[in-house]
Amino acid sequence: MSLVDSILNLAALLLWLNWRSVRLDPMSKAVPATLPGTLRRAVPKRLGRWHFLAALFALMLVRAWFYWQIGAAVNWAARLNLGVISISFRSDFLDRMLLFSVVSFGVTLAVFYLWLLYFSAVNARTTGDPFQKLVRLMLGRLDRWPCWIKLLLPLIIATICWLGLSLLLAHMGLVPTGIPLVAQLGQGALIGLSAYLTWQFLIATVLVLHLVNSYIYLGNHPLWNFINLTARQTLRPLRKLPLRVGKLDFSPVIGMILVFLLAGAAQHGLAMLYSHLPL
Repeated sequence: MSLVDSILNLAALLLWLNWRSVRLDPMSKAVPATLPGTLRRAVPKRLGRWHFLAALFALMLVRAWFYWQIGAAVNWAARLNLGVISISFRSDFLDRMLLFSVVSFGVTLAVFYLWLLYFSAVNARTTGDPFQKLVRLMLGRLDRWPCWIKLLLPLIIATICWLGLSLLLAHMGLVPTGIPLVAQLGQGALIGLSAYLTWQFLIATVLVLHLVNSYIYLGNHPLWNFINLTARQTLRPLRKLPLRVGKLDFSPVIGMILVFLLAGAAQHGLAMLYSHLPL
């Protein structure tokens, strides 16, 4: 069931991206400049933005109903992992399954935009790369904000969202009630900080692909240029270290090791801080 939930979250994310991409399509707002341009094409009409948004809402409702029907039969309890906090949802309550369906997709969407923020921050000075242009289109005006604000934004949003979500969770009996506001702010901040730990998987994937492409020619696709660009920008702090022996460059391997070590230490530190909150 957890695998099914992950697949449905990816499907929901694709619907969200299609909803966003329709507005970003320059041809959707193009004005005909000639008389032939005013003629209708003999092709089926494309789906409008509202179709994708309606499909997304329908998916949230249908899968909540599906979890409610199937979850109890297979003895499955939905679990939402928020880094330092893990919340269980009983699948025999429809309202809880509906909340889990929405919040689970919200977490997936937040991770996706957090990864976009990483590309935006690391490749901030890059121009001309088509994939970086796509990142800028997806982020919109946010991409033009100062880098330090973009990096602080997930922490601020996570804290605010947790303050609202925790009230709803407490009302439904999923988290303890009567938690002091200071502790709730601390929980939200730790959830926001733990969200940055998802970068370790993104960075590791980029460095592995960069390492493979460095020794195996996989073509001149713009995606590989974007991967190599991001990897070089990520490894800039290691550039002055003697990590190259002949034609062998060990900086991607050392970079991955450092990323996982730092992420592990940060995760342990966040868990220690959470245990000292006045809950």
